[in-house]
Amino acid sequence: MTKMSISGLLFNTFVALFSSIGAFLFGYGDSGVIASVITMKHYNARFTSDASIQGAVVSTFNGGCFIGAAFAGWFNDKWGRKRSIQIGCVIAMWGCAMQAGASNVATLLIGRIIGGISVGVLSMTVPLYNTEVAPPKIRGFLVGLTQEMIGIGFIVANWVGYGCQFIDSDVSWRLPLGLQIAPAALLLIGIQFLPYSPRWLLEVGRDDEAKKVVHYLHDKSDEGQEAAEKEYQEMYVAIKSEVAVRSSKISDLWASKPMIHRTLVACGIQIFGQFTGINVINYFGPQMYASLGITGSKALLVQGIYGAVGPITNFFFIVLLLDWVGRKKPLLFGASGFVVLYSILAAIIATNPPVPDGVDGTANVVAQRAGVAMIFMLSIIFSLSFGPVSWVLASEVFPTKTRAIGTSVATCANWAFNTFIGQVSPLALQNVNWKYYMLFVCLNFVDFILILLFFPETKGRSLEEMNEVFGDEIYTGSPEIEKESEKGSVERA
Repeated sequence: MTKMSISGLLFNTFVALFSSIGAFLFGYGDSGVIASVITMKHYNARFTSDASIQGAVVSTFNGGCFIGAAFAGWFNDKWGRKRSIQIGCVIAMWGCAMQAGASNVATLLIGRIIGGISVGVLSMTVPLYNTEVAPPKIRGFLVGLTQEMIGIGFIVANWVGYGCQFIDSDVSWRLPLGLQIAPAALLLIGIQFLPYSPRWLLEVGRDDEAKKVVHYLHDKSDEGQEAAEKEYQEMYVAIKSEVAVRSSKISDLWASKPMIHRTLVACGIQIFGQFTGINVINYFGPQMYASLGITGSKALLVQGIYGAVGPITNFFFIVLLLDWVGRKKPLLFGASGFVVLYSILAAIIATNPPVPDGVDGTANVVAQRAGVAMIFMLSIIFSLSFGPVSWVLASEVFPTKTRAIGTSVATCANWAFNTFIGQVSPLALQNVNWKYYMLFVCLNFVDFILILLFFPETKGRSLEEMNEVFGDEIYTGSPEIEKESEKGSVERA
């Protein structure tokens, strides 16, 4: 990294980091806060501790995410990435207010659905925005900040939940749910001052603005501006060629063999991310620790410590390794690692069941510690593989004409399986216990084979070069487009 490019790197990082407040909302509102809230005594006194209702509270949020992600593609095509993020923030504030003020299960569930819709919009739009403003050489790092902010949101939610459990009133669960409004309001206002996606500007014919944004995102040195001009010209030719045949029809995602490949890779990586079982821990960590004999405030404390492991690992991975080792190798490492770790965790719980309350006996402390270590290792492996890579890969494989709708469909696939896992996991942990983990052993073994055989490597490629990666038509531009492109270069000179 040359000295002249440092300013450009810092500015791009700031843009990606600030927009990823939307991912913070995802980590706080979806994975983090609810795991603590559903264990609190005042929450359970007002609502219920029944496993099926708890599953509904989790899964309705995920169902809302599916709805939000489904509409987000249309929002992004019509109003662009910035406005879609703002729409998501407004919906988030509405949903959070309903959850915090809920007096019955119905109001809570509706608030969870509305909050889920907002996260569905943001979880699709934020990585898409970061992908389209990021330089190819550091795209993995910048889009990987999505997972980093999800993890930070998860950490904050866990520790807020841990602290609020000591409040002896309904404030114990209302406060952590209501705090989600603050980052939503910050992003709603702050995103207005960030640049539009230059690729979306080119799509809608705002070429001069797009050119200014591309140059704005590079450092002001001669070298940086020369690189910006080259990137803009390549972007211009590819996007203008694709816009001529652009469509938002979902059928375009399987209109050709290369498009089918792109769609299967994008949806596959999002589904495989759910097959890691990471959200079983995120949603129901305290129940998992209970299967090891760790209960009460100690379980919430362990969950709080667990929440810090992933983001720390993820940060070093996206900074030091992701844009160097690529996408495919970390995924293979992750899938194989999950097979091993879930096998060990299942064996520990099967051979060392917890001692029930009121029954004489001493818990196996060594087994407890080993089980917690395996759960922590699952978070580390996820942060070195599917966590950051799933958002990068799903948002970078599609061409301009289907990028918004394709990313939307891939994100919907994520939330569909997330909803299913959120609903069945509390029942499975309660009724089949360690046998449930064997499901994830099998799923990750299959994932490993599919990734090995069918996933391409995309590191270091510009978004316009993905046609070459997937073997479909290479756009060189019509004579009219080339003429306009050359005209722009001459005017700049």
